[in-house]
Formats: sequence, structure tokens, C-alpha cells
Amino acid sequence: MHIRDLVFALGAICVEAWEFPQKPMPMAGQKVFPGINDVDIVTGSQFNGLVTYANLPYVNCLSDDEVKGKKYDIAILGAPFDTGVTARPGARYGPRGIRVGSERKGEEFSWSVYTGRNPLQSWATIVDCGDVPLTWLDNNIALAQLDKAHTVVSGRKPSNESYSAHPRIITLGGDHTTTLSALRSTYKHWGQVSVIHFDSHIDTWDPAVLGGGISDYAGLNHGTFLHIAHEEGLIRNSSIHAGIRAPLVRRKGDMRNDVRCGFSMVKARDLDKIGAAGVISQIKERVGDSKVYISVDIDVLDPAYAPATGTAEPGGWTSRELLTILDGLSGLDIVGGDVVEVAPIYDTAGQTTVLAAAEVVFSLIELMVDNPVSN
Repeated sequence: MHIRDLVFALGAICVEAWEFPQKPMPMAGQKVFPGINDVDIVTGSQFNGLVTYANLPYVNCLSDDEVKGKKYDIAILGAPFDTGVTARPGARYGPRGIRVGSERKGEEFSWSVYTGRNPLQSWATIVDCGDVPLTWLDNNIALAQLDKAHTVVSGRKPSNESYSAHPRIITLGGDHTTTLSALRSTYKHWGQVSVIHFDSHIDTWDPAVLGGGISDYAGLNHGTFLHIAHEEGLIRNSSIHAGIRAPLVRRKGDMRNDVRCGFSMVKARDLDKIGAAGVISQIKERVGDSKVYISVDIDVLDPAYAPATGTAEPGGWTSRELLTILDGLSGLDIVGGDVVEVAPIYDTAGQTTVLAAAEVVFSLIELMVDNPVSN
């Protein structure tokens, strides 16, 4: 038989032996696949629907009408603002990026292997309020909008009034300028706070040194907001930086002004000498029993762990080290927090930065749930 005829004959045999479609044969104990009318298309995936942080319920907390009957204790609030930066822009997309980095999280799948707790199943009602609709053409108007948004969101009645008279906010930045609006808000409800400031930069620069030489408008930026917060009387003289390593503008003047603004400092390389436990101890000793605001600039991490940021500085901490330190702050009276300076356009294909940022937000939620703060 010619080889061509043999191939044809074998093909004909195969065609006769194969039938489509084959009905699946379930193994012992295996459920039979349901009919198309019986499958669930509403639940079962964390990748469907609108993207909220950790798949939390979305509530338009800015609208009096839409928020009726929807109380909350902790609010996730996006601040898409990046026109206060002195280096790379892009943090206006940070809130969206952090939410994407949190997609794998959800109420049913968030039990900690370290603590055995799940902050998404607790006394606290936690919601994602979406982003504040900030204008991108005028910083003064945008920051006024953010001030108002914080006032409105924090001014609602909480879901569980036995724990607190006011909801607490975790802000997704946005550049670090946005923290000023949060500090103004916390001051109205809690008074002065000690700021735990995780960053590679001090951010207490005098506006006359960083930006203010151009105009008063430019004097408020992501490197001066803590100086301005001090001038406005929003923060206590028991604040502390952690992870500092970036260069200064003035060799001595910047550090003198930093102390005047109420800050002490843990430098990035101090971690090598005293370890995470030593850093935690210094932070807790510094803030004492005061009300605390935690602000995390993602550039506190080394660029290997967070490349997607505006002003990256080599020599930073690992994501594990930062998370260990944050977890060690349990028990502090934390009245607000943020994760800022995430600029997803500079991230890796593996989403290195937004994954780390999402985990930091989760740590802030854990700290807030772990210790309710009464007035």
C-alpha cells in the first residue's frame, strides 16, 4: 500500500473512533457539571465587577443621598492628585493601582497566618468610597476639594458608635501633598496628632527652600506639607520619621527645621543596627499614648521593592521589613493613615509596587481594627 493511502486509511479510522462532544464522566464523589441555567454568574470571583480595595463594598460617601442607610467605621478614600511633585508625576493613578494590587484580597480570604485574625470580618464596617473628583488644573481648588471631602467622609455617623464617634479614613494617594488635607481633618475630630512618617525624605522643608521661592502657590508641595502642618498647629512635637535616607538641601538648616517641626528620626540604615524590634520600640516610645496618624510614602521601600514612585531613593527597606514594623505598632491610637506616591506607570510587569502598597493598606486596616479609638 502506498504511504499516502495508508495515512488516509488511518485518518478515516480515527474519524470514526472520535465523537464530539463527549459527555464528561464524573469521578466518584465529583459533582456533575450543571446545565447553563444552573451556573452562578453573580458570586465566586474577586476579578469581576468594579475594582474596589480588597473587593470591599463601594459607597459614594461624598453624596448625602447615596450614603443614606450605609454607615461605615473605616473608609478607603482615593486622592488622585500629583501636581505637587518635584520629580516624576503619575501618582494620580495611584489609587487605581493600589486597588488593582488588592484584587486577590476579600472578606472570605484574609485570615492572617501571623495573627490568626481577619480585619475584614470584625466589629468594623469597612467600605471603599472611591476617589475624590479633584480638578487637575488648579492645585488650590483641588486641595480645597480634598479638604472638603475629608470633612464630609469623616463627619458621617459611624456604623458602630460604641467604638468611635467618627469614622476613620485611609487615603490612597496621590502625591504626599494630600496628607495635609487628612491631617486637617483628623485635627477637627481628634486634636493634634503624632505623625509616624515612613519615607525616604523628611518632607519638612521650609517652603522658602523648596518651591516657595517661585510663588506661595508652589510653596505647598509633597516636600513641605509637614512643615505647613506644623505651622497650622495640626501635629504634636512627638512625631517621628522612619526610613529616611535621601539627601538634604541645606547641610544643617534642614535638620534644625525638622526638629523645630516636632520630628525625631530613624534612618534607613538604623534597621541594620537595631533590627525591626528596635525601630518599633523607638517609634512607640516617641509617640507614647498620643493620637497617631501613620503616613507611608511607598518610596520608604528600596526601588527593588517599589520602583513605581516619583522620587525613588536606593538603600531602602524591603517590603517584609516595613510590614513587620507596621504590625509591631499594634495598640497605638491610630486615627488616620495613608499610602502615597504610588505611580503605577513605572511599575514592573509583575506589579511589584502596587502589590506592596496594597499590603501596606491592609496593615493599616489591621491596626485600626485591632484598636478602636474613642474620642
